Formats: sequence, C-alpha cells, structure tokens
Amino acid sequence: MRPRVEEVRIQGLGVIDEAVLELSPGFNVVTGETGAGKTMVVTGLGLLFGGRADPSRIRPGAERARVEGTLVVEPGGRVAQQVEDTGGDVEGGELIISRTVSAEGRSRAWLGGRTVPVGTLTYLADDLVAVHGQMDQQRLLQPARQRAALDRYAGEELVKPLRAYTQAYKRHKQVAVQLEELTTRARERTQEADLLRFGVEEIEKVDPKPGEDVELREEEERLSHADALRSAATTAHTALLGDPMEAAGGAHDVISLLGEARAAVEAVRDFDPQLAGVADRLAEAGYLISDVATDLASYAESIEADPSRLAVVQERRSVLSGLIRKYGEQSADSAGVLAWAQRAAARLAELEGDDERIDELTREHDELTDKLTDLAAELTRVREAAAERFGQAVTEELTALAMPHARVVVQLTRSAEFGPEGVDEVELRMAAHPAAPPLPLTKGASGGELSRVMLAIEVVFAGADPVPTFVFDEVDAGVGGKAAVEIGRRLARLARTAQVIVVTHLPQVAAFADQHLVVEKASDGSVVRSGVTTLDHEGRVRELSRMLAGLEDSELGRAHAEELLGLAAADR
Repeated sequence: MRPRVEEVRIQGLGVIDEAVLELSPGFNVVTGETGAGKTMVVTGLGLLFGGRADPSRIRPGAERARVEGTLVVEPGGRVAQQVEDTGGDVEGGELIISRTVSAEGRSRAWLGGRTVPVGTLTYLADDLVAVHGQMDQQRLLQPARQRAALDRYAGEELVKPLRAYTQAYKRHKQVAVQLEELTTRARERTQEADLLRFGVEEIEKVDPKPGEDVELREEEERLSHADALRSAATTAHTALLGDPMEAAGGAHDVISLLGEARAAVEAVRDFDPQLAGVADRLAEAGYLISDVATDLASYAESIEADPSRLAVVQERRSVLSGLIRKYGEQSADSAGVLAWAQRAAARLAELEGDDERIDELTREHDELTDKLTDLAAELTRVREAAAERFGQAVTEELTALAMPHARVVVQLTRSAEFGPEGVDEVELRMAAHPAAPPLPLTKGASGGELSRVMLAIEVVFAGADPVPTFVFDEVDAGVGGKAAVEIGRRLARLARTAQVIVVTHLPQVAAFADQHLVVEKASDGSVVRSGVTTLDHEGRVRELSRMLAGLEDSELGRAHAEELLGLAAADR
C-alpha cells in the first residue's frame, strides 16, 4: 500500500476561511472561478509538508492560518517508522500532520500528535510528495535527486556495477583515512613511540613485582621500629610468664595468677556444676596465654635492627614510588605500573609496525583506485545511455504538451574526485528552441513551462523514481485545445502509479480526473466549509460547461463537456 493524502483541512489561508478537501487515491482535480482560492490549496499542501511560511498569506482578520492533513500510510512501513522515531503515533494506518502560521510569522508543526520542528516535515516530504508550483523548490531540481532518479531510470543494468562501486568506494575511503593518519601524524607517532619505549625500558630495568610495594612498606615499618617492637614483645612476654632471672617470690605474672585462680576453683568444683565450667575456662585461658607467650618470645628473637637492609628497602621503595607516580594511572601501586607497561608494549608494537602497514595500505589504495576508475567508467557508460533515452522521452512528451520546440537533455560532468555514487554529476537542462543552448531547468523555462516540463519528467520517471503524491499548479498555463487534452491524458497516466492533485482552469484536463473538487466563492468573497464540493457526474458536466462556455447551463457547453468526459473515460 502506497501512502496517500486522504483529507486536507485549510483555515485562514488567503481567501479561504475554511475548506475541507476529500481526496481520492488517483487523479484529483481542483477547479473554480478566478480568485476562489484554488492556488491556496497548493499553498496549503506546501505548508503541510514543510514549505516556507509567508505571514502575508494569512486571511485578513485571522490570527493564524492552519492546515491539517490526514494521510493513509502503511503500519510498520518506512513513513510510519520515521514518525515513530520522532515520538509521533500512526493509529490504524492514519497519520495526522498539522501546521500553523501566526500573523506575526511564527510557525509550528505537529506530526502524529507530537510537536516537531518544521524541518522534520520537509524531511518526511521527500518520501511522500512532490509539489510543483510556480514558487516551489522542485524536488527533481535537486542534483542528488536527479542522479538518483536517472539511476533508477537506468534500471537493472546499473544495479550490479553500482553495488560493486559502492563497496569498493567504502573500502577505498577507509584505507585513505588510515593512510592519512599514518603519514600525516608520523612525527607525532614517532614521539609517542619514543616515550613509550623509554617507559617500558625504565620499568623493565626496575623489574617491579606485583604487590612488592606493599611488602616493602611493611618491611620498612618493621626495620624502622625494630627496638620498639622487640621491647614491646619482651615486656609482654614477661608480663605473661614472668622473668626467670628474678628470685621466686610472690607470683605477679599472668600464668602464675591464672594457676592460683584455677587451683582455688578446682578445689571446690565438685560442689557446683556452674563453678566447674569456670574452672575449665580458666584452664583454657592458661593454655592460650602460654601459646601467646611462646609466640612473643619467638617474635622478640626474630626482630633485630639492620640499618643496611633498611637502607636497601628505602632505596627500592623510592624507585618504585617514582615509577608509580609516572605510570600508575589506573591504580597507585606496582600493579598499575605493570598494567601500563603491558599496554605500552602492545601500542609500541603497533607503532613500530607503521612502516610495513603504510606499504600494505598504499598498495591496497592503488589497487582500489584502479578498480574504482574502471567501475566509475562503467557507471558513466550506463548513465550516458540512460540519459540519452531519457532526454528523448521527455522531449517527445513536451512536444505533446504544446512545447514542440523544447528539448531536454541530461548533462553528465565528471568530478575530479570519487563520490559515493561515482564521478558523475547529473543536471537536467532544457533548450527552449533549437537555436537556444541547453540551460538548467530553472533558467531555461518560464513558470508555466516549468510545470509542464516537470510533468513530462514525472511521467517519464513514473515507476523509476516513485513518489506517492504529486501536486501540480499552473501545469496547463498558456495551453489549450489538443495540448490540454494531452496534459490531462498524461496526468491520468501518472495517476496509475501515484496520487495526483492538480489545480487547473482547463476543462480538457479536469475531464480526466477520478475525483473533481470545485472551490466556490461565498457572497462575501470568502470560501466556507461547504464551498469545496466533490462533484458527481452531473455536477462535473455543469462545472466543465462553465469552464468551457462561461455558462453552466449552456446546451453547447454541456454537450462539449459530455464529449470530454466520454473521451477521458474511453482513454482509461
């Protein structure tokens, strides 16, 4: 299911007070008397899809202009996904887009119920609509769009070489970036390698071990306080077991006192189970104190002052502290230094392999350049053939659209640099008459001619560069008779693959429409809601008669109108 515009509501825009347009999926035509507001329909659609807001277009007396559109889109499709990415909602396959413009020039936009920048509507419009009006920037006038459309027109013949070129181009760009980094930053990388090499050599010379700094700190503390530690251990040992050099006397050491306490309790333990438990605990305490005393004695004997060892430890700690300050980035210990050394060695190996890497990348870059040159030439060949066919097809269309002397060509110029799509720059040009040089479309055609040129292009591109909805204003300017019939026929042909909305004053064009809307003036010159009407067959006959003869009930006009409708029906 292709997206399409289902309904448009316009308020306070130009001469339009309020109007509602219900649109069909096919060919929609909007007619009406001069000044009724037909062109405001195109202006409203342009605003809906991100067009420039002009405060002068706001209806006199209105605070703001408002345009609201209901679109039918495929749930889960590309458009619905884009809306959801902005935070908007698509409910039941319906998307609501709104745009307001205040009299002071302030503009606001809503997409799926969510306020969005106006630029979001412009971005979304690329996949939804092509508006062709006298003052609009035409979609196919954008160079990138012209190349993309020509590539689609070229068809399957271009698909394979373009895919191969795209893959080669991506790799070529990656290699070029890597070469640029390696060659332009050679000095910086050499300096980095020198610094890393110095650091790794410095660390290897010291050869730190994991946890060594902690062990040395503890050893330094012991050596620095050896006398105090030995004295404390000896004093504690004496307090627990007593001094064997002293004459036996009153027991003042802990073991003796515990022995006296235990003996006293043991003597009466049989008289009370509770006291027996206390006696057992006193025995356990005696054993524990004896063990502690033994450990204190061993510790006191192991502690001795060693000034030479202390100096060695302090020197080693100083060296390690220097390394930690320099290289212990992630952890301020020897483990951080070792981790830095490991990373530095890996990076150094990478940097020292640059010369070899540069040679490899240079060879690959040269090979890819040759490959891209061949593939780009193939793309150019296919595009030139497609451009020739396309130019002839559009020129033939213009002949039928009352521009028999106009000629459209597709000019390809080669860029000096490889691009994502090749080296070809594509530009559509038109020569207004045989003696005129081909000029860019915006310079080679007047406003009315440009609409016809764009119609011819869209008809030729239909299916190759699909757009769900086309809007044309003034497409029939300056033509009539047979040329007008051909315009109607081609718009109907375009409507087989897309929704088409056309504002016209030609009955020959209007006769080909699938749905005919008429904009009517109210007595005060404004257009009210009921002023936009969808016509049935009889209403179409009356409107076409008015457009033909200026009289709705003219017998001759009605007969001619019936003839036009019959011609259009037979042509479908």
